[in-house]
Amino acid sequence: QVQLVETGGGLVQAGGSLRLSCTASGRAFSSHGMGWFRQVPGKEREFVAAISRYGSNTYYADSVKGRFTISRDNVKNTVYLQMNSLELEDTAIYYCAASPRFDDRFYNNPRRYADWGQGTQVTVSS
Repeated sequence: QVQLVETGGGLVQAGGSLRLSCTASGRAFSSHGMGWFRQVPGKEREFVAAISRYGSNTYYADSVKGRFTISRDNVKNTVYLQMNSLELEDTAIYYCAASPRFDDRFYNNPRRYADWGQGTQVTVSS
């Protein structure tokens, strides 16, 4: 099991940037693929981005492609989500998640992720 703690959320104006961090403790971080998801009250959790165990492969939702960048540092046990050109529609609670059996075919399926952080609020204002 991996314990995950997200930081970096906050209030930002449209067009601005934020960087989310997710630090893991517990079993070997580098054995897990990592993902970021987001959720708005009343809606299903939505895939945002994912990264393979050693960072060689990254995946993005179409809605964030070209604006968000996922990366990881296996020495620091941390995965990042750099969010640029933020839009009002990016407002949500952002969760990081760890997948011990990461599979390129299912990177956007939340059921493939075993451990989740508590979430961090991102609010984009006009």
